[in-house]
Amino acid sequence: MSWHGLFSQAELDALARHCDALVLEQAGLSGTEQNRIRQTRVAWVMRDAATEAFYRRMEEVVLALNARYFRFDLSRLVTFQYAVYDGGGYFDWHKDYGRAAGEPGQEPRKLTLSLQLSHGSDYDGCDLEVRGGNEIDRAPRERGALVAFPANVLHRVTPLTGGVRKSLVIWAAGPEFR
Repeated sequence: MSWHGLFSQAELDALARHCDALVLEQAGLSGTEQNRIRQTRVAWVMRDAATEAFYRRMEEVVLALNARYFRFDLSRLVTFQYAVYDGGGYFDWHKDYGRAAGEPGQEPRKLTLSLQLSHGSDYDGCDLEVRGGNEIDRAPRERGALVAFPANVLHRVTPLTGGVRKSLVIWAAGPEFR
């Protein structure tokens, strides 16, 4: 599902400025074949005084979307991930469901959300595609579009062929599915 117009352009500008000031690192994976599956730079958007209002707003959004579409047992948001795709970046088919390898007591990610921070005209390729069944759904490219889907659904970001794509990935965690 997707939601448009959730944030004003000024709010998106402020969020992008905050994220652009973070130190990016090459994204990691729990497997050993990282560069075959993912080529992305990321930074973690910590919950602090500068981001508290945005985190609270996202909690409200997640609760509303979850109540209407998913009805998952959720307990919290995981630290947000700022993702920058440049220089041919991509992220092949994968699922987000699970927890960090070093934290076995952590609840798994159950809901994935992606907030588009770039304008669709800023880049070529680099489409977020979600495969919940036989069909592949392509996420909207408009700046500010929010896409939500279960974390155990296959999805990918196709290779970037020009420009730069920026997004914010949000996960909601909760007890294991039964």
